Amino acid sequence: MLNQLGYYPDAPKYAVVTGIPVRDVFYVIAVGSNLPSWQTGLDTVFFGRLGPLMASANSSVQTRLADFSGLSRPGIYRVVVPGYANSYPFTIAAQVFHPLAVAALKGYYYQRSAMTLDTRYAGIWARPAGHPDTAVLVHSSAAGPVRRTGAVISATGGWYDAGDYNKYVVNSGITMGTLLDAYEDFPAYLDTLHTNIPPVPGARAAGIPDILNEALYNLRWMLLMQDPADGGVYNKCTNAAFDGMVMPGVTKDARYVVQKGTAATLDFAAVTAQAARILQKYGPELPGLADSCKLAAIKAWQWAQRYPDSIYDQTTLNKAFAPPITTGAYGDRHFDDERFWAAAELLITTGDGQYLPVIRARIADPLALPSWPSVAMMGNYSLLRHAAVVPVSLRPALDTVRQDLLRLADRYVQQIGGTAFHTVMGESKTDFVWGSNAVAANEGILLLNAWLQQHKQGYLDAALTNLDYLLGRNATGYCFITGLGSHSTMHPHHRISIADGIVPPVPGLLAGGPNPGRQDHQTYIYTEPETAYLDQDQAYASNEIAINWNAPLVYLAVGFEALQYTIGYAQVGQTAPAAQSAPPAQALQPMLHPLTKDKSGLYHSNFPIGGVLSEQFSLFPDGTFEYTHLTSNGLDSAHGTYEISRDKVYLTFAPGKSVNALSVDPTLLDYAGRPRLFYLHKKKLYRADERGRIAKKAPGVSGKRMYLLIGSRKRTYYLVREAS
Repeated sequence: MLNQLGYYPDAPKYAVVTGIPVRDVFYVIAVGSNLPSWQTGLDTVFFGRLGPLMASANSSVQTRLADFSGLSRPGIYRVVVPGYANSYPFTIAAQVFHPLAVAALKGYYYQRSAMTLDTRYAGIWARPAGHPDTAVLVHSSAAGPVRRTGAVISATGGWYDAGDYNKYVVNSGITMGTLLDAYEDFPAYLDTLHTNIPPVPGARAAGIPDILNEALYNLRWMLLMQDPADGGVYNKCTNAAFDGMVMPGVTKDARYVVQKGTAATLDFAAVTAQAARILQKYGPELPGLADSCKLAAIKAWQWAQRYPDSIYDQTTLNKAFAPPITTGAYGDRHFDDERFWAAAELLITTGDGQYLPVIRARIADPLALPSWPSVAMMGNYSLLRHAAVVPVSLRPALDTVRQDLLRLADRYVQQIGGTAFHTVMGESKTDFVWGSNAVAANEGILLLNAWLQQHKQGYLDAALTNLDYLLGRNATGYCFITGLGSHSTMHPHHRISIADGIVPPVPGLLAGGPNPGRQDHQTYIYTEPETAYLDQDQAYASNEIAINWNAPLVYLAVGFEALQYTIGYAQVGQTAPAAQSAPPAQALQPMLHPLTKDKSGLYHSNFPIGGVLSEQFSLFPDGTFEYTHLTSNGLDSAHGTYEISRDKVYLTFAPGKSVNALSVDPTLLDYAGRPRLFYLHKKKLYRADERGRIAKKAPGVSGKRMYLLIGSRKRTYYLVREAS
């Protein structure tokens, strides 16, 4: 298992072998991408030894690690392990995650409601607009003195939340916050990232970055979800029940805005406050929008102060109001985290001290990865990002947050070596929950934020392991992002991908990932925590997509692309061969051990004993060898190192090593630590006598091993190299 997309030239590079390989070696081969078959364009560019066998704590899987970090030459490659199928191809190059950044961000475009997706932008996934949501009904649970039950309002625009066709403010909250965080942390990169999406509706001029362009499409919908009469925010815009597996807009069922809630209102306040400060510089393009966002955030905060505990409890709601609503609830019951996040964003944007008491009351809470019901960390990230503008009185507490963040990041780094897939993800079984892939991505975000506070290389290397995890170095072997990699999710629980009649799923969407809870009640082949994944469209517990899972993927890919040159992972110009052109000549040249020349390979005896190939040497490109001898009692093996000087091969056996030996011949041990000599002639390897002279005639009686060779008086003996 490995990252199926690729690696930066000077970044760590790992693959993982599951099971117990017969040999502990691996190779990296170059791929001639312009040739009909990659096999005709391969050559060895790297050789290494597999790491020790590790038992996973999250399944019955056993692994060995292949570390090829020393390979930095740009190109297209595969990893080869004897006894296994060759790995999927991968690229080593600068900007290697650019396709991921583009695809993950553009995934939101494919989730747009109320907009026709044109072939210029959507390609084969073009489709009609779906739900217009220009005439949405006020549900009886959401009725007020101004907007009464059945009132018609507009809630147009926005993203479909997941595999269904409804739109939820709570989940939009953390999604928007994560995307806006990415823009605040990496604006220079995102200002120039183009994903081929149409201009934002209503903008007066071009020049708005695509990430803000996309976020604006959802932001405008969120603004429509606020009741202008009092500032409260509806929980969701939804059908009464989920649509079937049809394209959006096929059904014509009534759509509703449902009960206002404290969680939705505070999430809204946080997002609109953050958007207000980001959009200030786009005043000419988006006149008045930043001010509208700030006013909306303040009104939402005031509503939440009046209604601090308005829980969205769908079960209770359906007992009192009609029609019953059975779509996703996002029913949070604890609001301290939302209140802290909203207060942090409002303080940073407005400078108003009224938000300080809420921040002081919660800033010492233990840190936890963000998720839709737990968003306090979003406030911590923003406060650390804008530490220079927070009041001086808050800075000691913020210093404590910083140290807590670094301690958590240090713990992630320290535990990587104990995980079977050499990733931060999987350090605990609790990582594998509904939406576990978002856990992996959010762990990566935490580590990048730790690096932004303290430039320790280990934080970046650790964050990179989780991107490797999402791209294929995991117990399932899947790349979890649709449309990327060689073995990626093909059947997500995503109505559009199911109903559109197109074989490839909508691209750029992150599947939920392994989830031993299996709440979908499908038949899973594997059920252990890290393997409980099913690429089947009804397996919504592990294979649905969701906007809040894609957002941390966007952040992680964007972060590495923005930092790659600064942190020394890549240098400008380190590009890989184009997919349809031949790789540079140097990419196909073997990187051999300096003493082995071109003599490495497999040598076996030129005659069998008893019809059995009794003896062979494997000379490896890194200057090591393995020797195997079949005896009547079993297999003797030994290994060591070798050097070549002109036509002489000097073997040094590793002391006391017998690999998989059923009987250990004392002669093997006698050779331990003592060099032995052979002569090379063309593709033949002749033994030497004790005085170092070439001996083409084997001494001794037939079947007697001398100098670790079986010989016969009657014929010339040598080892012949197999054709490579």
